Amino acid sequence: MTIKPLVILPDPVLRQVSKPVERVDGALGKLADDMLETMYDAPGIGLAAIQVGEPLRMLVIDLSREDEPAAPQVFINPEIVEKGAAASVYEEGCLSIPDYYAEVERPATVRVRYLDRDGKLREVAAEGLLATCLQHEMDHLDGVLFIDHISKLKRDMVVKKFKKLARDRQPPRRMVG
Repeated sequence: MTIKPLVILPDPVLRQVSKPVERVDGALGKLADDMLETMYDAPGIGLAAIQVGEPLRMLVIDLSREDEPAAPQVFINPEIVEKGAAASVYEEGCLSIPDYYAEVERPATVRVRYLDRDGKLREVAAEGLLATCLQHEMDHLDGVLFIDHISKLKRDMVVKKFKKLARDRQPPRRMVG
């Protein structure tokens, strides 16, 4: 397995809409394994393929605690087929927006249809952290970030900060003359 580099804000790749997975095969399984390895290394609890530069509708999640055995889940071409009426608020963070957290309100429950890593059609009724995590990662597949769910003022401040950090990471230009 390979730890892949994470795509970090303000990279425009994060705003791409991911394409549906056409075929569930060994290459896709390797990507899922690499994504899980990358997520565990970060460390995180969810990761969308676009966050490692792959514009495919696939995400991985593992909500197990440190003292529990790993429980990786792979969701291919996930779609929300039902949203509950009640809302919940969680403090969210994102591996592509390191060290920034904000409270986000989302539906408390969702029903998601997807293909598992064997290509079998599945459906899950999710609530609590799983519902939040699925919605967060599925947003990535449509080029939406969790900061899009907070106030424009806060979002603009975060984007400005990450643009500055990106500029600071660039090597200085060498001048000729």
